[in-house]
Amino acid sequence: MSLGFHILNSYFTAKMTCKATLSLLSTQHRFVPNFKCDNQNKLMALIGGLMSKTSVNIGTFYANYKIPQMVPSETHQYMGAIRLFHHFRWTWIGLFAVDDDNGDRFLQTMVPMLSENGICYAFIVRTPKQAYVDELIDVLLGQMKKYAVLMDKKANVFFVHAEPPSFQVLRLFLFMAPFFSLPPLGKVWIVTSHWDFASLSVQKNWDIQMFHGSISFTVHSKQPLGFQKFLQMIRPSWDKGDGFIQNFWEQAFNCPLKMSNMIELHQFLKSIFFNNTLGDTIAFNENGELVAGFDITNWSVFANGSVLRVNIGRLDPQAPPGQKLSIHDDRIVWHRSFNEVLPLSVCNDNCHPGYSRKKKEGEKFCCYDCALCPEGMISDKKDVDACVKCPEDQYPNKVQNQCIPRVISYLSYEEPLGITLALLAVAFAMITALVLGIFLKYRDTPIVKANNQTLTYILLVSLLLCFLCSLLFIGEPKEMTCLLQHMAFTIIFSVALSSILAKTITVVLAFMATKPGSKMRKWVGKSLANSIVFSGSFIQAGLCMVWLGTAPPFPDMDMHSLNGIIIVECNEGSSTLFYCNLGYMGFLAIVSFTVAFLARTLPDTFNEAKFIAFSMLVFCSVWVSFVPSYLSTKGKYMVAVEVFSILSSSVGVLGCIFSPKCYIIVLRPKLNNIKSIKENHTHVSVPILDWFSQNTVIESFESNCYILLYEYFKTVW
Repeated sequence: MSLGFHILNSYFTAKMTCKATLSLLSTQHRFVPNFKCDNQNKLMALIGGLMSKTSVNIGTFYANYKIPQMVPSETHQYMGAIRLFHHFRWTWIGLFAVDDDNGDRFLQTMVPMLSENGICYAFIVRTPKQAYVDELIDVLLGQMKKYAVLMDKKANVFFVHAEPPSFQVLRLFLFMAPFFSLPPLGKVWIVTSHWDFASLSVQKNWDIQMFHGSISFTVHSKQPLGFQKFLQMIRPSWDKGDGFIQNFWEQAFNCPLKMSNMIELHQFLKSIFFNNTLGDTIAFNENGELVAGFDITNWSVFANGSVLRVNIGRLDPQAPPGQKLSIHDDRIVWHRSFNEVLPLSVCNDNCHPGYSRKKKEGEKFCCYDCALCPEGMISDKKDVDACVKCPEDQYPNKVQNQCIPRVISYLSYEEPLGITLALLAVAFAMITALVLGIFLKYRDTPIVKANNQTLTYILLVSLLLCFLCSLLFIGEPKEMTCLLQHMAFTIIFSVALSSILAKTITVVLAFMATKPGSKMRKWVGKSLANSIVFSGSFIQAGLCMVWLGTAPPFPDMDMHSLNGIIIVECNEGSSTLFYCNLGYMGFLAIVSFTVAFLARTLPDTFNEAKFIAFSMLVFCSVWVSFVPSYLSTKGKYMVAVEVFSILSSSVGVLGCIFSPKCYIIVLRPKLNNIKSIKENHTHVSVPILDWFSQNTVIESFESNCYILLYEYFKTVW
């Protein structure tokens, strides 16, 4: 079986295409379509011309004979061009199309595809239709004003719908530029598979360097074994019949030849099988179209006018997504104007990471400004449409192009602030324990006995627990510590304040009870003091129970208050109930201060109410300043403010109330007896002193403490 072929010229016109097509359906040398009876030749397939109208005319005839036309669909090339633009990040493209119906169809398909894929066209140039040279020149002279558009430095890539005669027209267009004092073009030409370097005879000596580095789609093919050698062996003397080889030789190599009468132009190639030995599979889709990919070809143009094409990649429509386009960048030769550097073809410079694209009013979407990412957001790639937020456990770096892990922060025992507060809390707790030990050791002395011992012990123990409960605020917040922090602190402080209030009321009642015939004596005793302590503490405990039952505190992570820091804290659960608890403590302190302040007008003998008033003044001042300080700080410093307030207010109460007594008990023990008071302070009311020394009930009175303290302070200080 022999495989032969016919080569017919379409002359780029529909008329000649029809004639050539019908001749294949006729008896050889006789133009009688559909009449073939003198040979055994059977036409199996046909490869159409490069022009769409050529292929369409051929298909119209051969569809009736079920003869396939082996031309891949153009649509794949358009999508391949999109992938090529994405590969090289070209978003600002110039478009060329012939000014006819085919060019219209190309633009109607291509322009929406560009927009859908984030690419803009900088301009559209419609090249003239095929015509005689003199007609083309007249048309081009009227279009030379378009040349300035091609000089746009932003658009370095031109995509050409390369139907013939695109190459000839473009060559003519560029050839005329110097006559108008226009500079040469150095651009990247991306062309469809119609492209070839066929030129008019008059153009064969024109420079084509401007097309150096062009990239085109070509129908995928591989050379059969020995074909390259066969091409090198071709001689014009093989011509016989139609003179094809001689004509080609003269045109291509500018070499006139004499006609020779030597052998067979049409040579039958024997023993050559077109099968899978080259690794290609011939297949057709459901529309009868050849299923074939495209080679991506890079064209190198040399100074002598010769052209070298190099396969730099493949477009395979049947490949899996993401693998349809494969490019070998290292094989590409760019136009010399780019100095072997990848050309840029964008409307403006890329937005760097840390910025996002911002649309310019009245411009295409490929032309944009670069806007710095808003605070708290980042962009880690170039040319992003919008910045994004970091995950909650991360935060933006300074240049907002990367998310970095947040630092976990809480008041720790391992940092200086936490260690300092913890040592202070332990130190003051030990001092309070020492004071309690002193009062226990000297419990039979007048000063200790004159103080209601039960109230004194309750107050000292509650102050001791206040110092220790501040340790609950240091360290990583857990569910249990969050529940205990504010509950323990508010209840214990309420016990202390209730004890102070009981002492203050006892001072006033004791003064009133010492008057002859006073009915207040029946109210003076342990029962009233204990009732005040119990009721004051019970109300606070009730508020805490409501707090626990409705919205208890819980461990929480605050990721937004401080940049780059995750604050691990105890969330109050209910801020209203939290401030209600603080408010109740403030109420107890204000009542105690008010009563003690009013008692300042008592006779000098009983004027130690000033010390209670001063201790409550310190307490209220600390907690009034606590609220704005607490609200204005964040993280571990907020906790530190709360711990400091607990320690300072507790130290104020301990120092103001117990330091004078401890001074006398420890350093001036001689003053701690009734005899000394009588001998050294004769101005003290004798009935009061007698009552103090004789009445056993007086051990439950606070008033005697104030008699002693005031007189001792007058002597010592």
